[in-house]
Amino acid sequence: MPAPGAPTPALPAPTLAQRKRQLVATELTETALQLFAHKGFEAVTVDEVATAAGVSKRTFFRYFASKEDVVVQFLAGMGADIRTALAARPAGERPSAALLHAVSVPLAACGDHPERTLPVVRLILGTPALLARFLEHEAGWREELAGELAARLGLDPAGLYPPLAAGMALTAFETVLCRWSEDAGGGGGGGGVDPLALIAEAFGVLAPALDAVRE
Repeated sequence: MPAPGAPTPALPAPTLAQRKRQLVATELTETALQLFAHKGFEAVTVDEVATAAGVSKRTFFRYFASKEDVVVQFLAGMGADIRTALAARPAGERPSAALLHAVSVPLAACGDHPERTLPVVRLILGTPALLARFLEHEAGWREELAGELAARLGLDPAGLYPPLAAGMALTAFETVLCRWSEDAGGGGGGGGVDPLALIAEAFGVLAPALDAVRE
Protein backbone atom coordinates (compact mmCIF):
# COMPACT_ATOMS: atom_id res chain seq x y z
CA MET A 1 0.00 0.00 0.00
CA PRO A 2 1.44 3.45 -0.87
CA ALA A 3 2.53 5.61 2.06
CA PRO A 4 0.13 8.42 3.03
CA GLY A 5 0.60 11.37 0.71
CA ALA A 6 2.41 9.30 -1.89
CA PRO A 7 1.28 9.87 -5.48
CA THR A 8 -1.15 7.31 -6.84
CA PRO A 9 0.58 5.06 -9.40
CA ALA A 10 -0.53 5.87 -12.93
CA LEU A 11 -2.70 3.28 -14.61
CA PRO A 12 -1.20 1.73 -17.75
CA ALA A 13 -2.39 3.34 -20.95
CA PRO A 14 -4.92 1.24 -22.88
CA THR A 15 -3.50 -0.75 -25.76
CA LEU A 16 -4.46 -0.09 -29.37
CA ALA A 17 -6.68 -3.19 -29.35
CA GLN A 18 -8.44 -2.01 -26.17
CA ARG A 19 -9.02 1.46 -27.63
CA LYS A 20 -10.41 -0.04 -30.82
CA ARG A 21 -12.72 -2.31 -28.86
CA GLN A 22 -13.97 0.62 -26.80
CA LEU A 23 -14.63 2.67 -29.92
CA VAL A 24 -16.67 -0.15 -31.47
CA ALA A 25 -18.62 -0.67 -28.22
CA THR A 26 -19.36 3.05 -27.98
CA GLU A 27 -20.51 3.24 -31.60
CA LEU A 28 -22.77 0.21 -31.17
CA THR A 29 -24.23 1.62 -27.95
CA GLU A 30 -24.93 5.06 -29.44
CA THR A 31 -26.44 3.58 -32.60
CA ALA A 32 -28.61 1.07 -30.78
CA LEU A 33 -29.93 3.54 -28.19
CA GLN A 34 -30.89 6.08 -30.82
CA LEU A 35 -32.64 3.47 -32.96
CA PHE A 36 -34.52 2.16 -29.90
CA ALA A 37 -35.51 5.67 -28.86
CA HIS A 38 -36.82 6.72 -32.25
CA LYS A 39 -38.37 3.49 -33.54
CA GLY A 40 -39.30 1.69 -30.32
CA PHE A 41 -37.36 -1.01 -28.53
CA GLU A 42 -39.40 -3.93 -29.84
CA ALA A 43 -39.38 -2.66 -33.43
CA VAL A 44 -35.59 -2.63 -33.80
CA THR A 45 -33.69 -5.81 -34.65
CA VAL A 46 -30.08 -6.67 -33.94
CA ASP A 47 -29.53 -6.78 -37.72
CA GLU A 48 -30.69 -3.16 -37.99
CA VAL A 49 -28.34 -2.06 -35.22
CA ALA A 50 -25.37 -3.86 -36.76
CA THR A 51 -26.10 -2.48 -40.24
CA ALA A 52 -26.52 1.08 -38.96
CA ALA A 53 -23.25 0.82 -37.01
CA GLY A 54 -21.42 -0.63 -40.02
CA VAL A 55 -20.54 -3.97 -38.41
CA SER A 56 -21.69 -7.55 -38.73
CA LYS A 57 -24.31 -9.21 -36.55
CA ARG A 58 -21.57 -11.49 -35.25
CA THR A 59 -19.60 -8.42 -34.14
CA PHE A 60 -22.64 -7.11 -32.27
CA PHE A 61 -22.84 -10.33 -30.27
CA ARG A 62 -19.16 -10.08 -29.37
CA TYR A 63 -20.06 -6.99 -27.37
CA PHE A 64 -23.65 -7.55 -26.25
CA ALA A 65 -25.64 -10.65 -25.41
CA SER A 66 -28.92 -9.09 -26.58
CA LYS A 67 -30.64 -5.80 -27.45
CA GLU A 68 -31.60 -5.40 -23.80
CA ASP A 69 -27.96 -5.80 -22.78
CA VAL A 70 -27.14 -2.51 -24.56
CA VAL A 71 -29.52 -0.64 -22.28
CA VAL A 72 -28.37 -2.59 -19.21
CA GLN A 73 -24.77 -1.57 -19.84
CA PHE A 74 -25.86 2.05 -20.31
CA LEU A 75 -27.53 1.91 -16.89
CA ALA A 76 -24.50 0.20 -15.34
CA GLY A 77 -22.39 3.09 -16.57
CA MET A 78 -24.66 5.61 -14.85
CA GLY A 79 -24.38 3.72 -11.56
CA ALA A 80 -20.61 3.49 -11.82
CA ASP A 81 -20.40 7.23 -12.47
CA ILE A 82 -22.45 7.98 -9.33
CA ARG A 83 -20.37 5.77 -7.06
CA THR A 84 -17.05 6.99 -8.49
CA ALA A 85 -18.14 10.60 -8.01
CA LEU A 86 -19.15 9.95 -4.39
CA ALA A 87 -15.85 8.24 -3.62
CA ALA A 88 -13.97 11.25 -5.02
CA ARG A 89 -15.65 13.83 -2.79
CA PRO A 90 -13.66 15.42 0.08
CA ALA A 91 -13.79 13.37 3.27
CA GLY A 92 -15.16 16.17 5.44
CA GLU A 93 -17.93 17.24 3.06
CA ARG A 94 -21.51 17.16 4.31
CA PRO A 95 -23.32 13.98 3.17
CA SER A 96 -25.99 16.01 1.36
CA ALA A 97 -23.36 17.90 -0.65
CA ALA A 98 -21.40 14.75 -1.48
CA LEU A 99 -24.50 12.88 -2.61
CA LEU A 100 -25.77 15.85 -4.61
CA HIS A 101 -22.47 16.04 -6.50
CA ALA A 102 -22.54 12.28 -7.10
CA VAL A 103 -26.03 12.02 -8.58
CA SER A 104 -25.47 15.22 -10.55
CA VAL A 105 -22.77 13.58 -12.69
CA PRO A 106 -25.09 11.51 -14.95
CA LEU A 107 -27.72 14.26 -14.85
CA ALA A 108 -25.16 16.75 -16.13
CA ALA A 109 -24.32 14.38 -18.97
CA CYS A 110 -28.04 14.16 -19.79
CA GLY A 111 -28.45 17.91 -19.70
CA ASP A 112 -25.37 18.52 -21.86
CA HIS A 113 -26.69 16.37 -24.72
CA PRO A 114 -30.51 16.29 -24.36
CA GLU A 115 -31.05 15.62 -28.05
CA ARG A 116 -29.38 12.21 -27.53
CA THR A 117 -30.13 11.37 -23.92
CA LEU A 118 -33.73 12.53 -23.53
CA PRO A 119 -35.15 10.01 -26.04
CA VAL A 120 -33.17 7.24 -24.31
CA VAL A 121 -34.42 8.22 -20.85
CA ARG A 122 -37.98 8.28 -22.17
CA LEU A 123 -37.42 4.88 -23.76
CA ILE A 124 -36.23 3.35 -20.48
CA LEU A 125 -38.96 4.89 -18.34
CA GLY A 126 -41.68 4.10 -20.89
CA THR A 127 -40.79 0.48 -21.72
CA PRO A 128 -41.90 -1.90 -18.93
CA ALA A 129 -39.08 -4.42 -19.46
CA LEU A 130 -36.43 -1.70 -19.50
CA LEU A 131 -37.97 0.14 -16.54
CA ALA A 132 -37.79 -3.11 -14.57
CA ARG A 133 -34.09 -3.38 -15.38
CA PHE A 134 -33.57 0.26 -14.37
CA LEU A 135 -35.19 -0.37 -10.99
CA GLU A 136 -33.14 -3.53 -10.58
CA HIS A 137 -29.94 -1.59 -11.20
CA GLU A 138 -31.07 1.19 -8.91
CA ALA A 139 -31.38 -1.31 -6.07
CA GLY A 140 -27.79 -2.35 -6.69
CA TRP A 141 -26.66 1.29 -6.74
CA ARG A 142 -28.32 1.80 -3.36
CA GLU A 143 -26.24 -0.99 -1.83
CA GLU A 144 -23.04 0.39 -3.32
CA LEU A 145 -23.75 3.97 -2.25
CA ALA A 146 -24.72 2.80 1.25
CA GLY A 147 -21.39 1.01 1.58
CA GLU A 148 -19.50 4.06 0.35
CA LEU A 149 -21.38 6.36 2.75
CA ALA A 150 -20.73 4.03 5.68
CA ALA A 151 -17.01 4.00 4.92
CA ARG A 152 -16.86 7.80 4.54
CA LEU A 153 -18.71 8.44 7.79
CA GLY A 154 -17.33 5.59 9.89
CA LEU A 155 -20.77 4.04 10.28
CA ASP A 156 -21.93 0.44 10.42
CA PRO A 157 -23.07 -0.41 6.85
CA ALA A 158 -25.81 -2.55 8.40
CA GLY A 159 -27.22 0.44 10.28
CA LEU A 160 -30.23 2.50 9.25
CA TYR A 161 -28.56 5.66 7.99
CA PRO A 162 -26.44 4.42 5.04
CA PRO A 163 -29.21 2.66 3.08
CA LEU A 164 -31.78 5.31 3.97
CA ALA A 165 -29.52 8.14 2.80
CA ALA A 166 -28.56 6.28 -0.38
CA GLY A 167 -32.22 5.52 -1.04
CA MET A 168 -33.22 9.16 -0.57
CA ALA A 169 -30.55 10.35 -3.00
CA LEU A 170 -31.53 7.80 -5.64
CA THR A 171 -35.23 8.52 -5.22
CA ALA A 172 -34.43 12.17 -5.92
CA PHE A 173 -32.36 11.12 -8.95
CA GLU A 174 -35.18 8.97 -10.35
CA THR A 175 -37.80 11.65 -9.67
CA VAL A 176 -35.72 14.24 -11.52
CA LEU A 177 -35.26 11.92 -14.50
CA CYS A 178 -39.02 11.39 -14.65
CA ARG A 179 -39.81 15.10 -14.33
CA TRP A 180 -37.18 16.03 -16.90
CA SER A 181 -38.48 13.47 -19.39
CA GLU A 182 -42.05 14.75 -18.94
CA ASP A 183 -41.36 18.50 -18.94
CA ALA A 184 -38.48 18.91 -21.39
CA GLY A 185 -40.75 19.49 -24.36
CA GLY A 186 -42.52 17.14 -26.71
CA GLY A 187 -40.01 17.41 -29.52
CA GLY A 188 -37.23 15.59 -27.69
CA GLY A 189 -34.89 18.56 -27.74
CA GLY A 190 -34.77 18.91 -23.99
CA GLY A 191 -35.12 22.65 -24.07
CA GLY A 192 -37.55 22.87 -21.15
CA VAL A 193 -36.28 22.13 -17.65
CA ASP A 194 -32.72 21.83 -16.35
CA PRO A 195 -32.10 18.48 -14.58
CA LEU A 196 -29.31 20.03 -12.48
CA ALA A 197 -31.68 22.75 -11.25
CA LEU A 198 -34.26 20.08 -10.41
CA ILE A 199 -31.81 17.93 -8.44
CA ALA A 200 -30.54 20.97 -6.53
CA GLU A 201 -34.15 21.81 -5.62
CA ALA A 202 -34.77 18.23 -4.50
CA PHE A 203 -31.68 18.20 -2.30
CA GLY A 204 -32.78 21.47 -0.75
CA VAL A 205 -35.65 19.45 0.69
CA LEU A 206 -33.54 16.39 1.61
CA ALA A 207 -30.42 18.06 3.01
CA PRO A 208 -31.58 18.49 6.65
CA ALA A 209 -32.36 14.79 6.95
CA LEU A 210 -29.23 13.67 5.08
CA ASP A 211 -27.00 15.78 7.30
CA ALA A 212 -28.60 14.62 10.57
CA VAL A 213 -25.99 11.83 10.89
CA ARG A 214 -25.62 10.02 14.20
CA GLU A 215 -22.70 7.76 15.03
